[in-house]
Amino acid sequence: MSTESVELTILMPCLNECETIAACIRKSKRFLSESGIRGEILVADNGSTDGSQQIAKSEGARIVEIPHRGYGAALIGGIRAAQGRYVVMGDADDSYDFSTLMPFVEGLRGGADIVMGNRFKGRIAPGAMPFLHKHLGNPVLSSLGRVFFTTNIGDFHCGLRGISRERINALNLRTTGMEFASEMVVRAALAGYRLEEVPTSLDKDGRSRAPYLRTWRDGWRHLSFLLMYSPRWLFLYPGLFLLCFGVFTAFMLLPGSVVVGDIAFDIHTFTVACIAVLVGVQAITFAAVARRFATAHGLIPRSRRFAGLLDVFTLDKVLIAAAVIALTGFGGLVWCTLQWASVGFGPLEYPSLLRILILCLTAVAIGVQLALTGFLSAIIEIPTR
Repeated sequence: MSTESVELTILMPCLNECETIAACIRKSKRFLSESGIRGEILVADNGSTDGSQQIAKSEGARIVEIPHRGYGAALIGGIRAAQGRYVVMGDADDSYDFSTLMPFVEGLRGGADIVMGNRFKGRIAPGAMPFLHKHLGNPVLSSLGRVFFTTNIGDFHCGLRGISRERINALNLRTTGMEFASEMVVRAALAGYRLEEVPTSLDKDGRSRAPYLRTWRDGWRHLSFLLMYSPRWLFLYPGLFLLCFGVFTAFMLLPGSVVVGDIAFDIHTFTVACIAVLVGVQAITFAAVARRFATAHGLIPRSRRFAGLLDVFTLDKVLIAAAVIALTGFGGLVWCTLQWASVGFGPLEYPSLLRILILCLTAVAIGVQLALTGFLSAIIEIPTR
């Protein structure tokens, strides 16, 4: 079969799936036969030692060996080796029904770049999905994904999905572990790809061994991936909140203590407010550096909203701003020292002077942070200049 004649590749990542691989291939063959689609069945083997390759070959599948271990590595290698214009991928554990792939093909033929299965809109058989995955992990992570990346995908981690091979290869996906499922959706959403969903069924897998998926380890990997690809939610929004909270609170307490009901807010709260400002500024600068790095290396597209603003803040301008803030704070420290000297370095009116001292120390720290972050950003950008 020539490459040009293949419309669909049914791709299965495989690592020791001797109990179920034959059933998956037979269902795939039945689908291709009944639908009249010219296609191939491709098994991306990740180092099986239980005879899965021989079983797959005997059932008529094509095998591609993927030496680098990992769910994502197997799928990346399989997509690169696929001959079809479209690829439908699914786990080789017989939890997905490969004989019912027409909705995925129709979505791809209709112009979608990715057609995701949604198990929550379809059917989840009893025992097919662990309780924590069904009621906590998948709903929470999918909700965060929708908020962070403005997409309507309701099941970020469904293993059954159809893709346009050319469009996915253009994304240059990189993760090799389970977080590959998130990376595909996130990178496609950021690139403005057309994503659709179709209801799908999930059955209890046919393996006698435990699954490779680890609830907490892989859940954390998915969550950390979502955060790292969204500098706004990881750095910018928390930083803005801390900055606004700190500035407002410090402004209210600068003249003196504030009493609300039976609670008195004084110098200790003022100190907390200044620390919040310090951390907030640092988080905001981290957001800028992360955004520049991710954009420069093609991980996320250039922001139409913030690109011009980020370009204004060159190293020289950041250093000038840092110097102004730090010198202002240093001037305040000199003034505090002179006040202390005026009484012979003896006792002072503690609360009022301490407020100014804390404020000036905060300004000096912010200036130093800005200068260091400016140099860090410049170092990161050296390879792209």
